[in-house]
Amino acid sequence: MKQLFTAILGLLALALPGDAGAQQSPLATTFATSGLVIVSETGRHEFTVELAVTPEQRAQGLMYRRSMAADAGMLFDYSRRAGRASMWMKNTYIPLDMLFIKADGEIESIAERTVPRSLESISSRGPVHGVLELNGGTAARLGIKPGDVVENPLFGTAASAP
Repeated sequence: MKQLFTAILGLLALALPGDAGAQQSPLATTFATSGLVIVSETGRHEFTVELAVTPEQRAQGLMYRRSMAADAGMLFDYSRRAGRASMWMKNTYIPLDMLFIKADGEIESIAERTVPRSLESISSRGPVHGVLELNGGTAARLGIKPGDVVENPLFGTAASAP
């Protein structure tokens, strides 16, 4: 009996993902993409971003992702509701920089290198139109800071196709 129990536990361990405490994505939401440019003192930085525009897409965000390309990100559209935006890192496994963006495309504030899987609320300082999530450390690496401008149709500014 003990051998049978040990064999069953062994099979269960093989069936579990590498991080046994991690949940697998039950979400199958797909995202459209768009070009996005951040204009800073250090130049024009181009990204291809996924667009989170529906409540379902905003709820899923980058949850369950294990990696993201250096020139990729996700843009959350909060244009239909005025006010502060709040995010969290539940079920998000990669550190992110969160750029809170005003209606005119100006970066209002940046939360750098957010902590994966944290339930702590991360909020803008004032009303924003969108939130851009990039790989953690991207803002520092590229010299992106509050006051820089994001170009994307969400903000009524030009952007290249992905």
